[in-house]
Amino acid sequence: MEGQTCTQNVINNDFYETLHDSWYEETEHPVALLRAENRIRSPWIQQVIKEKMGEKAHVLDIGCGAGFLSNDLARAGHMVTGIDISVSSLETAKKYDTTKSVTYLEANAYHLPFEEESFDVICALDVIEHVDDYTKLIQEGSRVLKKGGLFFFHTFNKNLASYILIIKGVDWFVKNAPKNMHVYDLFVSPKNLRKSMQTCGIKVEQIRGLRPKFCQRAFLELLRKRTVNEQFSFTFSKCLMTGYVGFGQKNS
Repeated sequence: MEGQTCTQNVINNDFYETLHDSWYEETEHPVALLRAENRIRSPWIQQVIKEKMGEKAHVLDIGCGAGFLSNDLARAGHMVTGIDISVSSLETAKKYDTTKSVTYLEANAYHLPFEEESFDVICALDVIEHVDDYTKLIQEGSRVLKKGGLFFFHTFNKNLASYILIIKGVDWFVKNAPKNMHVYDLFVSPKNLRKSMQTCGIKVEQIRGLRPKFCQRAFLELLRKRTVNEQFSFTFSKCLMTGYVGFGQKNS
């Protein structure tokens, strides 16, 4: 199955340990693109949770990093747990948690330290393409998700366009892009992700493309200066050629 093959280049997940406050401040590193993605994904996720689950949900954020989404959801009134393998990132997440309500834990996505059906919502954003076996991650997330619960995801399609934009484009146009931040072998098509979700008891309800706004001034500044300023933004799209987001619901 796609995502379970041996990768030619080993994914680099170690650089997250060195970011510290750069998660929230750096403009010459790809982490600034994650902040921009969160600015559009977080309100959408909050809206879907409100429509489907109500005002207050118990959320698990798998691969939470420095807490962009976790802290947003906590500010919206949800009960949030964030897990990651990067201790440094977790410390930064705690620092920027203005609610001081998020539970941050060092934990492996393959072996979640929670009972079955513990959460109303699972979020797996920017993590599926960083593991060797994304189906195992989804399966473990489904295990701790309540029946009828929501599973949100964001990852990258597997084709030439995503290789050029996500891997080579970031290398070319963002100054301090770490080597092997993304590895093409770990990208996954929407079709295969949908199959894995279904295998794990989750029916995908929506998939949307997510891409930069190419006509914005901030995008031109990225091309010219190789920096990502805070005006850089993404937009949802019908095209799934590169990045895509979505959610599924666990079978009742």
